[in-house]
Amino acid sequence: MPLSPYLNNFPHISPGAYVHPSAQIIGDVQLGADSSVWCNAVLRGDVNHIRIGHSSNIQDLAMCHVSHKNAAKPDGSPLIIGNYVTIAHAVILHGCEIRDECLIGMGSIIMDDVIVESRVMVGAGSLVPPGKVLESGHLYLGRPAVKVRALSAEEISHLRYSAEHYVRIKNNYQGSDQ
Repeated sequence: MPLSPYLNNFPHISPGAYVHPSAQIIGDVQLGADSSVWCNAVLRGDVNHIRIGHSSNIQDLAMCHVSHKNAAKPDGSPLIIGNYVTIAHAVILHGCEIRDECLIGMGSIIMDDVIVESRVMVGAGSLVPPGKVLESGHLYLGRPAVKVRALSAEEISHLRYSAEHYVRIKNNYQGSDQ
């Protein structure tokens, strides 16, 4: 079973969302409508919460976790993912915020308290260290990730297209032609 409670928290999967049978979603996790979680991805909302907006996708082998609440940091570091976000294969997200219409490239790592503003592309294999803010409308790349350049209008429109493409794939898996 891909959905597991932790203490008194059970994942909430919105109608129309899709979770592949090999994925694991644990604890205080909310998955928005038309979002999808793919093969062998893990979303572990045990010591804090994970919130994923609508029409976002968490691709194969992604690992999503949080940091616990404590005296020094009463809110800990939850994981917040906005709408129309693409989290590519083997990405690690830990206690960060990814706002709307972003693409996080394959194998990237985004650490605690990072804020990725809307319409950002993080190139494959990048490492975003704790507490960094990635500005809207830019491409970031490297270890550590640095701002490389502004995104073109075509690249910005591709961010939404990528997420909508995964909604179509999800619909195929669910037997829907919507």
